[in-house]
Amino acid sequence: MSNIKDNFRCGYVSLIGRPNVGKSTLMNYVLGQKISITSHRPQTTRHRILGIKTTESVQIVYVDTPGIHDNEKRAMNRYMNRTAGASFKDVDVIVFLVEALKWTDEDELVIKRLAHISTPVILAVNKVDLVKKKDQLLPFIEKIKNKYNFKDIIPLSAVKGDNIDDFEKIISDYLPLSEPFYAEDQITDRSSRFMAAEIIREKLMRNLAQELPYNLTVEIEKFTQDAKLLDIAAVIWVERENQKAIIIGKNGEKLKGIGTKARIDMEKMFEQKVFLQLWVKVKSGWSDDERALNSLGYTDD
Repeated sequence: MSNIKDNFRCGYVSLIGRPNVGKSTLMNYVLGQKISITSHRPQTTRHRILGIKTTESVQIVYVDTPGIHDNEKRAMNRYMNRTAGASFKDVDVIVFLVEALKWTDEDELVIKRLAHISTPVILAVNKVDLVKKKDQLLPFIEKIKNKYNFKDIIPLSAVKGDNIDDFEKIISDYLPLSEPFYAEDQITDRSSRFMAAEIIREKLMRNLAQELPYNLTVEIEKFTQDAKLLDIAAVIWVERENQKAIIIGKNGEKLKGIGTKARIDMEKMFEQKVFLQLWVKVKSGWSDDERALNSLGYTDD
């Protein structure tokens, strides 16, 4: 980055919290584009994803993490909790995101994990735009305030953008003086292959009912690019034959619709025409098999 100011700040900011409080939505909003996939389902985020925002005076490296939850029955759940827990370390600021007027046992679990952390923790109270009775907000914040020594507390809306400028200013003040870690035009550490797989999984999460989205993953088998076309082939792995039939749908219509939606998003992201092929295959018990998870890209980094 040219002409770096003497007072330039740079650092890592971990976004933590229980599932479905808006961590990915918040990161996407501050970056001004979609890096983390989102859905109304808890545990949509499975991996650690960096989102990098660079201005003239600061580079904030956001670390989006899976939601911390108390269900560790399967290897997948244990992997997500390990990934989230690792984000407590080697960062400059931790943002604990909670949902306005909603406090759960899993929020309490996050507080317990913060007990021995020396890193500055900021409490971000999200979804304030959904609070109809605003006079209920202050008592809620006061209640949480007594649970931990937060360095700052800020109510915000990751969807509407309320207080986001103030949120970023607070974070910047806690970052150390440093040259930027990444090029000024870099927005994530993840590859295009990874982003393609996540887009497909998002469409599956949004378009399939009940528990099925938690029993599937996406693997990119082909990713070739030239000046005219991006050619992508992906496998959707499920655990049972009946799950495969549900995803494909009658005469293949369900899978075709999911593929079309994914392709449209890919063309926006990669700014190029995309040819996308999808297959659905069965790998029994993959989500509770550490070796299978590793082979599908669920590795502790």
